[in-house]
Amino acid sequence: MKLLICYATMLFASATSCFASEADILGCWKTSGNSSQVEIFPCGEKLCGKVVWMKNPNYVNTNDGPVGTPKTDRKNPDSALRNRPILGLEVIEGMTAAGKNTWEHGTCYDPESGNTYRCKMHSTSPERLEMRGYVGIPLFGRTYALTR
Repeated sequence: MKLLICYATMLFASATSCFASEADILGCWKTSGNSSQVEIFPCGEKLCGKVVWMKNPNYVNTNDGPVGTPKTDRKNPDSALRNRPILGLEVIEGMTAAGKNTWEHGTCYDPESGNTYRCKMHSTSPERLEMRGYVGIPLFGRTYALTR
């Protein structure tokens, strides 16, 4: 009986840790330099992310845009989307679980360049999430760390 209870406890603990990994990355993450925060949230069966906070949500330099107005997606290759505000913009789409603490097969959008990349994410700790944006294969990409 004790053995059965022990196995049941181990099974429950391992199942909890498998499900906890997705829940652990949900919520707000700071970008490097604490210039913005991205919220990762479920979107159907997948994970997505949007910009929820910016240190400077408005233009401060006339070379970038009208000073005091909200920053927009001005480098988007689709001219019809260039007036979208960066604040609230979905920048991570379609991430699916691909193993423990790993998500793949999604896309990441960089509003600073207007480029969309294939993307994968890996949680290295509860306080650190590494995203790799790439073209073609992950070898040709860049890793970007988000922190709590």
